[in-house]
Amino acid sequence: MGETYADDASVEETAGDGLLTDERVRIAGLAVAVVFTLAVAGFVGLVLVDYVDYDLLAAVFPRFVFAFLRVLMVVVISSVLAVTAGVFVGLGRVSRTSLTYSIATAYVQFFRGTPLLFQLFIIYLGIPSLWPPGQFPISQSWTVVPGVLSIDWSFITAVVALTLNHAAYVGEAVKGGINAVPEGQMEAARSLGMSYVDSMREIVLPQAWRNALAAIGNDQVILVKDTSLLTVIAFPEILTVFREVNSNQFDAWTPIVLVAVTYLAITLPLMWLVQYLEDRAEWGGDRA
Repeated sequence: MGETYADDASVEETAGDGLLTDERVRIAGLAVAVVFTLAVAGFVGLVLVDYVDYDLLAAVFPRFVFAFLRVLMVVVISSVLAVTAGVFVGLGRVSRTSLTYSIATAYVQFFRGTPLLFQLFIIYLGIPSLWPPGQFPISQSWTVVPGVLSIDWSFITAVVALTLNHAAYVGEAVKGGINAVPEGQMEAARSLGMSYVDSMREIVLPQAWRNALAAIGNDQVILVKDTSLLTVIAFPEILTVFREVNSNQFDAWTPIVLVAVTYLAITLPLMWLVQYLEDRAEWGGDRA
């Protein structure tokens, strides 16, 4: 045993004698990180000092707040529906019934294999064209919050398209989470007299959710950013307001600052929530 330890120590010393030692790599990584951070901070400072019109910023800020609230409503509804539907899609992807498996697989392949923009056009333009001109039943809007949110066909399209698209990705994450659970878990549950449904609900899915949580959380952040595509269906989201301000004031940087702030106001809390849930769900972690 002593000879073995001596040999291991000599190997480590030899590996550390080269150009890329652990300490040099650590210092180089730290230097790159510092330089990048300073460059970004300097660029942001330059923009904020020289290129942002703070009078215009204050004037258009309420418009971005309303756009933020509209996007937040779409994100909350679509996220809840996508995660809920994605669980069933994931169960279909691991189903032993050939018909269920085939339908779930076709669904995933279509919505993951075609662009979200294409899916938006199918729903927003394609479905109304199935009715004679002027006879589409959802042609009016219903005001929920005056000046902030109205439910019309563009809002419905946004929710439906984002839900269908991201349910496919959540379904694949759930499928991967289920496949990562050892088969012995299901066999042990069935041997104790539990039905397949009870075994899946009580034993497998909680573990699968833990395995898939990071991927699901990442997909929800992507869902937030995908709302930028809603500008093509006349939904008054954040980038729509940016384009209006830029075209009227010929000022790009002032509304860009507000675009960044409004998106980060949604994505950062969402990422913190996902990180919190991951920490809570970590195997052997502190759950107090």
